Amino acid sequence: MAGRQGGGTNVSQADKKTESGREPSSTSLSKPEPEATKPSAPAQSTVSEYEKKKANFLVRTFWTFVMIAGFFAALFAGHIYVVLIITAIQIVSFKEVIAIASLSSRARDLPVTKSLNWYWLATTMYFLYGESVVYYFRHIILVDKVLQPLSTHHRFISFCIYIFGFVFFVTSLKPGLLRFQFSQFAWTHMALFLINIQAHFILNNIFEGLIWFFLPAALVITNDIFAYICGITFGRTQLIKLSPKKTVEGFLGAWIMTMIFAVGLTRILLSSNYFICPATNLATSILQEIHCEPNPVFIPRTYTTPDFFFLPPGFNVSVTVAPMEIHALVWATFASLIAPFGGFFASGLKRSFKIKDFGDSIPGHGGMTDRMDCQFIMGMFAFLYYQTFIAVRNYNPGAVLDMMVTGLSIDDQAHVLNSLLHIWARDGVIPSSAADQVLGILGDNLATVSHLTE
Repeated sequence: MAGRQGGGTNVSQADKKTESGREPSSTSLSKPEPEATKPSAPAQSTVSEYEKKKANFLVRTFWTFVMIAGFFAALFAGHIYVVLIITAIQIVSFKEVIAIASLSSRARDLPVTKSLNWYWLATTMYFLYGESVVYYFRHIILVDKVLQPLSTHHRFISFCIYIFGFVFFVTSLKPGLLRFQFSQFAWTHMALFLINIQAHFILNNIFEGLIWFFLPAALVITNDIFAYICGITFGRTQLIKLSPKKTVEGFLGAWIMTMIFAVGLTRILLSSNYFICPATNLATSILQEIHCEPNPVFIPRTYTTPDFFFLPPGFNVSVTVAPMEIHALVWATFASLIAPFGGFFASGLKRSFKIKDFGDSIPGHGGMTDRMDCQFIMGMFAFLYYQTFIAVRNYNPGAVLDMMVTGLSIDDQAHVLNSLLHIWARDGVIPSSAADQVLGILGDNLATVSHLTE
């Protein structure tokens, strides 16, 4: 046994020597295959990366044209369709911002948290949309028996709805989850402020006239495009660490190009009553003829330079432009120098949560919030600027009617009507006989109406 084992050992050692002796030739034959395949791996990786970027570029380009076509289709179709787009943007953006702060494991333990988030959104939108509709369309609402009470008590109704949710939130607090619940409460209200309240001013811009909505939005988009073009062309100096690709050269170059674009676009928009007239009928489209008294900023004026001491006597320069073109330069400056910080704010927020995009609502573009981060602050600025420096302070017929309906008795309302009829007859608006006829009918029925309302 021992001899056999030893002999077996000798044979195996001999075999090993033989195999080891053959290893060089075997290895030399087998090595060329992996060496031949190694250079192709980086090539395949490069090809796959190129195909991926190409596919992403095609998807991004396709959806860019879809968004542009959808936007202009809604813009030309009428105010109501633009309002629907703003509503959809608010809802999607709110959903994205709320989602990044939700902790799924804890959210499953508190299903009421997600429901409350949407409750706060619905309550806020009811209040804000109601404020806009009541202000701009009061003359329509106040003549409806159902809508008139809702209009009169809108703010109190909104407050009651909010308080109901607040009480429900307090009763749903659970020990051990208090920090999570309060953080969600604070985060939701921050989202409502940064998204929905600012979008409310964009909505008001639409009702004031589509130029106050379209021009600010177009300036932000234009500035973003030229910031990219100028940045890749001659950008060298980093602008801000939150966005490493943003450069000072691109930032300033985009400012100049945006101001040039603002003047050109303003001149085009001023030629269309569809853009400069306030909304009186939400169903109005660009195909319908619209007439209104234009705001004074839309009427060209001649500006003449004063007599400077360093110029010859009587030498001055005159230029005729619409004041709106000067205001457009201010808007372009804000869109170029301030509005981008809304994007920087969003970038910092995403970095804090270690995410690239707020979502994937728009294929190839990320989330809706990624595209609207600068638009919200620009829309709010446009509304406040318009109300401060441009708006003409005329009495709103709806506001006067509201005061009459809610603040005057039937007898007082009849007295106002009596005075109006005499004024109209005096100024020749209506015949005196018609005024006497109406006053006769009013006198016969006033006592009965007053008795029924007591």
